[in-house]
Amino acid sequence: MRAAQLYRYQLPMDAGVVLRERRLKTRDGLLVRLSDDGREGWGEIAPLPGFSEETLDTAQSATCDWLVAWERGNAPPPPDIASVAFGLSCAQAELDSALPQAANYHVAPLCTGDPDELFAGLRGDKVAKVKVGLYEAVRDGMVVNLLLEGIPDLRLRLDANRAWTPLKARQFARYVNPAYRSRIEFIEEPCKTRADSRAFAAETGIAIAWDESLREADFTFAAGPGLRAVVIKPTLTGSLQKVQQQVAQAHALGLTAVISSSIESSFGLTQLARIAAWLTPRTIPGLDTLSLMRAQLVRRWPDSTLPCLSVDALEPLL
Repeated sequence: MRAAQLYRYQLPMDAGVVLRERRLKTRDGLLVRLSDDGREGWGEIAPLPGFSEETLDTAQSATCDWLVAWERGNAPPPPDIASVAFGLSCAQAELDSALPQAANYHVAPLCTGDPDELFAGLRGDKVAKVKVGLYEAVRDGMVVNLLLEGIPDLRLRLDANRAWTPLKARQFARYVNPAYRSRIEFIEEPCKTRADSRAFAAETGIAIAWDESLREADFTFAAGPGLRAVVIKPTLTGSLQKVQQQVAQAHALGLTAVISSSIESSFGLTQLARIAAWLTPRTIPGLDTLSLMRAQLVRRWPDSTLPCLSVDALEPLL
């Protein structure tokens, strides 16, 4: 007999978390549980404020409608709402034993600019991520150069979120030693337009990756000079099947596909780690966001000492 439960959660965030000029005090979302004939599957639905098109209330309403239909024995397709489609498809995949248990918990740590602090957190393959574009481009260039100079076998992934004009992007590159630039794996969307980002790659020799572009209506997968990777954020992408499709398209073009978080809870991050191990087994995922939170949710991230909320602490909605 089919049964579905829906829970709403709220997790406290670190005081310094700012997304697109708004402070994120809590991370709010939904957990869904599907049960059928002794089997069980879970998924997380957590629209990211400022990035997701849908609100949590919209996602909650659509999820409730889908769950009611599913409990009655129907098999409706997931709603065309990215976070809802992803969470429900994950729950269905767990229910059907289609989501492998093996996980890749080796993440690229987020770095604030201190080489000593970063070095202490690196394990195995030395890959780290740095947010750029939040401060002056010259400062970003100096910080990146310092990290690459201080840790000779370090490779960096940079994320600019389209913050730079072509002039700012050139100012950044001017302060990065050309001898170090090959150790920048890629910079995500350095400029406001894809054309300017491609020009930046051609001019500087620094590889780029698409992130926001993947979710734009006019985007098509195509290889090109200087393009090395695509960064796939499943909560912003849609169903697990769509994530699989995007990974396959990227790999067919010789591009690296990186599974990345949208600041999901520890529950969501553990599922993303499983998806990364399954679909991108040779690539370190971008999942180092649990440090932005003050608590975990239902499923623990390995080695995290944060307290963990149980299902009993959540608000049942269905």
